[in-house]
Amino acid sequence: MNVTLKIIKYEFSNILRSKWLIIYTLFFLAVSYSLFTFGGDSGKALVSLMNVIVIIIPLISIIFGTMYLYNSREFVETILCQPISRKALFIGVYLGTVIPLSLSFAAGVLIPFFLSGNYDEINTFLLLMVTGIFLTIIFTAAAFVIGLKNDDKVKGLGFAIFVWLLLAIVYDGIVLFVIYIFQDYPVENAVLALSILNPVDLGRILFLLNFDISALMGYTGALFQKFFSGNAGILVSSASLCIWSALLILWGLKSFDGKDF
Repeated sequence: MNVTLKIIKYEFSNILRSKWLIIYTLFFLAVSYSLFTFGGDSGKALVSLMNVIVIIIPLISIIFGTMYLYNSREFVETILCQPISRKALFIGVYLGTVIPLSLSFAAGVLIPFFLSGNYDEINTFLLLMVTGIFLTIIFTAAAFVIGLKNDDKVKGLGFAIFVWLLLAIVYDGIVLFVIYIFQDYPVENAVLALSILNPVDLGRILFLLNFDISALMGYTGALFQKFFSGNAGILVSSASLCIWSALLILWGLKSFDGKDF
């Protein structure tokens, strides 16, 4: 445990010096401040911010995580020469990457929200924070898996961008195509399963279940609302995000344990 904490502290301080993390924080500060100050209704501002989060957080987390792992290769090889377990090292490096990214996002949205002085939607805002942190955890874990499975940096980065494009942009189009092809058949259960297979969709659904805005939820969100209304929908989507997080972290740990550095 002491070794893991030391690695987390080292990685944390190392990432905090990164100019990209500063830019990441300033981006969310600027966007959040603009929406909360000039967006009028706080509910609409939160929905607009959510639309930014489900695109930007997965993109930055998977690219930053992949590149950071490649750049930390020499550090990892050096530490592995010491009598330190691979599990402790992986957890230290992973948490040392996830925590600064999560804190950066949290600071970028928390400060403008409290400056706005409008706390009527604080529960919804906290759910927004939870969704953003979940996406950070999941896509950073995915980045570590990609980096460990691909020794070539260019190939790994290209695959990371492909995964982001697939889940954040293309996936909804694939779901709509499936619905169109099988429109004469009952596809509700299949589409519901497809939504659970996409953490970006789950994050958006988890947040939008608090609003009566089915037009923004899309077909998968509307199905979630139909099958799991109210707290049941929040519970199912939250549990699914937890499973996504656990599976990817375990996959990364297994890949790291069997990696020949």
